[in-house]
Amino acid sequence: MKILLWHVHGSWTNAFVRGGHEYLIPGPPNGIGLSGRDWPAAREVDVSEVDADIAVLQRPVEVGLVPTGIPVVYLEHNTPKFPNQAHPLKDWSGTIVHVTHFNDLMWDCGTARTVVIEHGVVDPGLRYTGELPRAAVVVNDPVRRGRAVGTDLLPRFAEAAPLDVYGMKTRKLGAMGRGDHDLESLHGELAVRRLYLHPVRWTSLGLSLIEAMHLGLPVVALACTEAVRAVPPEAGVVSTDVDELVRAVSELVADPALARQKGKHAREFALARYGLDAFLRSWDRLLTGVSG
Repeated sequence: MKILLWHVHGSWTNAFVRGGHEYLIPGPPNGIGLSGRDWPAAREVDVSEVDADIAVLQRPVEVGLVPTGIPVVYLEHNTPKFPNQAHPLKDWSGTIVHVTHFNDLMWDCGTARTVVIEHGVVDPGLRYTGELPRAAVVVNDPVRRGRAVGTDLLPRFAEAAPLDVYGMKTRKLGAMGRGDHDLESLHGELAVRRLYLHPVRWTSLGLSLIEAMHLGLPVVALACTEAVRAVPPEAGVVSTDVDELVRAVSELVADPALARQKGKHAREFALARYGLDAFLRSWDRLLTGVSG
């Protein structure tokens, strides 16, 4: 199958393009192409000349760019700004795919058909050592995004353990900001830290959380959006009580054996729910059904 899609979210695309199809990714001026990614099954194309079996759209602007006659599905990565927000494709005649059940619940898609295909990631392997008694956080642009990603809570957690915050524009946080990393080096940084902290109030489920669980890190997370489904009790602590979470960080930092045990459960759960094979099978079923 030839699948047209734009390179919008690199980590998600990294999993999707491993499904055994041919992936056509628009380059300039209508897209960013491969942008240096090593995706053997993908090639950069001029969207006006594409002959594809189906297109996976991820932004409203892409609706008008797909050549006539190519069937489409729309993939929504994000959580709405508020629970009754109308989706840009509300009442659309096609299929809207959500990456979490929470997003499907909260977006008002009207009469449009919606399905949920949960995230899948390429397994980085069990790499956890937890040798550094520190907490890792991954978030992009934390200063601008503020309360939505829990930036205001970081000083409270920093009282329990030193924090290392990774992602774009994290240098603005000062000493705790570690900047942006490629995926391989990020995994190496996460794996030596004692735990993964997810202080996010209101975003879609970050792939970095699932990757950290695959690596074998225990998780301390706010019980918001999809986190309550993604992190079972055996894998860490999930709560809306910040004091409880701060105590959990302290306990995991102080007890490497407990951290390793919870990290083992985190990896087992992530492999079962967010494994690559199940993700690709779900997409194959959907795309085959829509393309006919």
